[in-house]
Amino acid sequence: MKNTVDATRLSVFKTYKLYVGGKFPRSESGRVYEVTDSKGNWLANVPLSSRKDARDAVVAARKAFGGWSGATAYNRGQILYRIAEMLEGRRDQYVREVADAEGLSKSKAAAQVDAAIDRWVWYAGWTDKIAQVVGGGNPVAGPFFNLSSPEPTGVVAIVAPQESSFLGLVNVLAPVIATGNTAIVVASEKAPLPALSLGEVLATSDLPGGVVNVLSGRTAEIATPLAAHQDVNAIDLAGADEDLAKELEIAAADNLKRVLRPQPVDHAATPGIDRMTAFLETKTVWHPTGSLGASGSSY
Repeated sequence: MKNTVDATRLSVFKTYKLYVGGKFPRSESGRVYEVTDSKGNWLANVPLSSRKDARDAVVAARKAFGGWSGATAYNRGQILYRIAEMLEGRRDQYVREVADAEGLSKSKAAAQVDAAIDRWVWYAGWTDKIAQVVGGGNPVAGPFFNLSSPEPTGVVAIVAPQESSFLGLVNVLAPVIATGNTAIVVASEKAPLPALSLGEVLATSDLPGGVVNVLSGRTAEIATPLAAHQDVNAIDLAGADEDLAKELEIAAADNLKRVLRPQPVDHAATPGIDRMTAFLETKTVWHPTGSLGASGSSY
């Protein structure tokens, strides 16, 4: 018997929600805003996050920080690689979303998505190697061991790039969590759909809830309370324009946040380690070498 498609069947539109604490809430304000493609065609209604949503995301990120920063670097690498696996399985969806968001051809959007997936794999490989590059033993004049090791800064707010809705997002998010920080992402205001869809992948990739939190809405409205929040340790201003970046930097100074200012970047280029080291602290430990027996020999 020949299968037929019921022409009267209603379309099932995708519902986009925030990703906070491992769950998918709507904005507590109940507000939404329309997202359109490069030609002005309607794509979806997405949550218009409020200050309360931003505060909730900070609470979730802080709660998740202990477990994530305390996990082994190898385990974090496994989870980042799992994210790449899950993205690969949903590649066609992301190609469509990136093409719509950025007005790209399917082939160019596919290249962006493939580069983003590869970037997750690249950072997955760095999780258990970055300490060897930026840490180590220090020579000192005395009977001491002197060891420096990197530690994550804490909760990092990220203003995602506005133009590069997916590859740019991965470029700023992956290095933050690869090194043990937790993150609150303010998605691209005009093209938030790839970021919101990423939350669905993160939720099924063994990433603990709260490690990454994704908010959509007006960039300035969400980023301003995050920059001033006393429990946010650092902020990446990648997607802020000059005026907003200056305002956020002033707000961030109140609790001496680390601030990574906007800078020209080729998202397609192979990244260095700068975005990983930007949100790492260095812990240095001194320990006496001691002595072994009456001969005075030491180790």
